[in-house]
Amino acid sequence: MIQCFTHQKMAQFIGAASLAGCFFLPSGANAATSEWVTSPGGMIRLVAAQPKEDGTIPATLEVKLNPGWKTYWREPGASGIPPQVTLDPAGDVELEKIGFPVPKTFDDGVVRYIGYDRPVAFPLTLKRVHGSGDVTIRASVFLGICEDICIPVQGELTLAIKQGGFDNPLDGARIDDAVAALPEAPSADFSVTASRYDADKALMHLSVRLPADDKDPELFLAGPSGISFGKPEIQPAGDKALNAAVPVRLTGKDRELKGKPIVLTVRAQGRSMETTLAFD
Repeated sequence: MIQCFTHQKMAQFIGAASLAGCFFLPSGANAATSEWVTSPGGMIRLVAAQPKEDGTIPATLEVKLNPGWKTYWREPGASGIPPQVTLDPAGDVELEKIGFPVPKTFDDGVVRYIGYDRPVAFPLTLKRVHGSGDVTIRASVFLGICEDICIPVQGELTLAIKQGGFDNPLDGARIDDAVAALPEAPSADFSVTASRYDADKALMHLSVRLPADDKDPELFLAGPSGISFGKPEIQPAGDKALNAAVPVRLTGKDRELKGKPIVLTVRAQGRSMETTLAFD
């Protein structure tokens, strides 16, 4: 049985949920991909290419959402479940990083959350652990998908890569497209120009140079466990720039922002930029 939750109840579920609570159901498979696994709101699979000389394996986690359904970003909000990928520790491959395309903000009047309402692919930075030859990737994927209700789901995905085997060009293009959709690095025309944290008011102040004037730029922030962020208050700051004040909530044992990496993603004029902030 699949358990279903409103956004308000999701946070209570997360703390007590067993990862075995909700499972996808498998369907067919293609070369250089795992089997698709399905839930009421969509489908997921792994796509991977041949290992490179340095052991890096280009890969993505593909999430196909049914119309009207959503899934979450790395910092989903108060009651969401970010995508989590855990590789078999006894396997041939380690996960070094998950990449996140720029998301959207959703607000149903009760809960504000951040995620995606269209099919999305998360690039994975994988690295083979040792040796050469064939590689088997075994991954447990846990994420949340929502329509009017939210469903926490888990899928067990397996993908075998034969050394010297044929890579489907379409799968390679999917991986390339997923990487190309990631936010760009800071540049001369798109970057953070100032940042500071007011601990007394629990506000982060940011100044950002934009590539062009934008009436509706969006900011998204994510930090380590115990740090969350409220809705940014954004103000234009002259030509191609903005200032933002972001409420910060510290709920862990260590209630300091100092030294903790904060990931900032900015969307403006059809472009997106991502950088890591650190506060002294």
